[in-house]
Amino acid sequence: MARINPTRINLINLKKRVVVARKGHGILKRKREILVLEFLKVLRQSSESRSKLNEMIQESYKMVETASTYVGNFELQAVAMRMGETNPVGMSVKNIMGVRIPEIEREQSSSMASQLLFSSSLAVDDLNETFTQATNSIIDVAQREQGLKRLVLEIDKTKRRVNALDYKVIPGMIAQQRYIRMRLEEIDRDTFSALKHVKKKLAKSQER
Repeated sequence: MARINPTRINLINLKKRVVVARKGHGILKRKREILVLEFLKVLRQSSESRSKLNEMIQESYKMVETASTYVGNFELQAVAMRMGETNPVGMSVKNIMGVRIPEIEREQSSSMASQLLFSSSLAVDDLNETFTQATNSIIDVAQREQGLKRLVLEIDKTKRRVNALDYKVIPGMIAQQRYIRMRLEEIDRDTFSALKHVKKKLAKSQER
């Protein structure tokens, strides 16, 4: 701990800094609590989305087998070749206590309806719809897991700041306050003793 000049001004300044540090400590603790709650919410949603995605992928491959039975692999490949590019994704940002959480959305397009006109079977149409839903689910999972990563980083950073205030910054300033008070008391005692000694000398000189 760095020693500072034991002056009353420094003592007053330290008191003010301790008040500010404690307020900041309270704000950071509240921020950490909110981030943890948000993390748990997103974690639950991510788990549900991943479970739904796994189900969709399994269903998609079952649909491939069904469509292959109806139209054959050659027709499936031909339909796949005629399909255009998937719709682009858009991204926005949601701010949670200073954490920028990405929100990914797949842009809607009317091209899907025209793509379905190429199919020759309801089984192929159902397959296309199933894979479209699976793609949307993948985007949803990616969004939530990216949000989880950013929340974890911010929670860890906030936790380290709270711990620094708890165990280093605030205790250090309080220790400095004690040091200054102790030194000021010593200075006051020394001053009092010196004045008392001077007073005695003056009294003796007056008696003569």
